[in-house]
Amino acid sequence: MVQGVGFRYFAQDAAEKLRVTGFVRNLRDGRVEAYVIATPEQHAEFRAMLQRGPRFSSVSEVLEEPATPDPQYEGEFVINPSA
Repeated sequence: MVQGVGFRYFAQDAAEKLRVTGFVRNLRDGRVEAYVIATPEQHAEFRAMLQRGPRFSSVSEVLEEPATPDPQYEGEFVINPSA
């Protein structure tokens, strides 16, 4: 569960620093979902950054599953509305 720590903005900042594209959004159950299009190296660093999280956060786990690249997110990383 993520609340009040700016996790989505942290993820967006990390994505922009690494030049990866995709999105991040809050889920109804309090988790955060991120979709990223990245090279293997970018992906590994992005995952590590998410695992550390922003200051004052506590990330218990980062789950991954493969996804098909979505051309809608090529060229940008956005904060989507909650799902």
